Amino acid sequence: MQELLWLLLPVAAASGWFAARRSLAREQDRHKRGKDLNIDYFKGLNYLLDEQPDKAIEVFIRMVEVDSETVETHLALGNLFRRRGEVDRAIRIHQNLIARPTLSHEQRTHALLELAEDYMRAGVLDRAEGLFLELIERKAYTRRALEHLVDIYQQEQDWDKAITVTRQLGEVSGKAHNDVIAQYYCEMAEQALDNGDLSNAMQMLKRAGGYDRNCVRASILRGNIELKRGDIKAALKAYKRVADQDIEFLPEVLPQLETCYERLGDPTGIVSYLMSILPRYTGISAILAVAEQIRKQNGDKEAMKFVIEQLGRRPSVKGLKWVIELSLEHSKGEARNNLNILDELTSKLLEGKPVYRCTQCGFSGKSLHWQCPGCKQWNSVKPIQGVEAE
Repeated sequence: MQELLWLLLPVAAASGWFAARRSLAREQDRHKRGKDLNIDYFKGLNYLLDEQPDKAIEVFIRMVEVDSETVETHLALGNLFRRRGEVDRAIRIHQNLIARPTLSHEQRTHALLELAEDYMRAGVLDRAEGLFLELIERKAYTRRALEHLVDIYQQEQDWDKAITVTRQLGEVSGKAHNDVIAQYYCEMAEQALDNGDLSNAMQMLKRAGGYDRNCVRASILRGNIELKRGDIKAALKAYKRVADQDIEFLPEVLPQLETCYERLGDPTGIVSYLMSILPRYTGISAILAVAEQIRKQNGDKEAMKFVIEQLGRRPSVKGLKWVIELSLEHSKGEARNNLNILDELTSKLLEGKPVYRCTQCGFSGKSLHWQCPGCKQWNSVKPIQGVEAE
């Protein structure tokens, strides 16, 4: 209540200032208007002190008659309530503004924008959408309206409309958003996959690749579809493309790469491929994948030797844990007890650690999101690199 009082007092003061200014131009009824406004002013303050903010708001709104000199005060008051989360009050103020016939074209469009953002904040997306489309038709606040429409269509998962509006936004802003449009097509591909329509899914992925040749998600999905179809060579090609597009996403396709080589009757092929890209990959997953293949072919000793050599170049808790667990299989007595203690320590170091992090806002988690849940940016979440991560 005290916070609301301090927020509304400036509005009340501004209302009094505008009223006083107007009264100077109307000398004939100056005393009468001044008296009425003073009464309303103190009446509004009394409502605030009596913890009746709704009545206080009504009084302050009445004090400031809507005209070209006081519109900004109303807009500021509505904005104040929207920021505070009191959207119903913001909507009431902005609706009251729009209903006034004396507003200029610029003032009316500004009030329409504010009302649309009120509806957006309230989650009344259909009304917000209608007002933003009206603003675009009026060629007013076009870029801002388009940005809000993109947000609405993303929330509604209406990817066709999101694509159309994002293209328009690119034309207005002069900055193409091809990587984002590619993600929309990937979303449509996922929907098609959920419906069992592999052909349509592939079509959507081709369009995604047309907008962003480095779309990792499109390559992963294409590989999954080809693997399901039984075209193993095509799947392998798609999965390998991931390392060329963004090598940090290599861990996302390691199991699929191993499956492809096994189904092609070349289980050792994965070793040759991974060894060829290790110089440009700093993570541990590829090393452990190679170590498992060495273990199958040449035994535990050679596998452990390989991992330890690699850990000297790129320290990793996950790699150390792999070495400890393998050593446990060959240890007894006190040595085994000591290794168990080390194993527990490394497990605690890794326990609860996030696997992915947004490069924009720092959001982190254990699941890969192509659109960050925190800042809503696309293509910003990546596997975490480092000693305690990848």
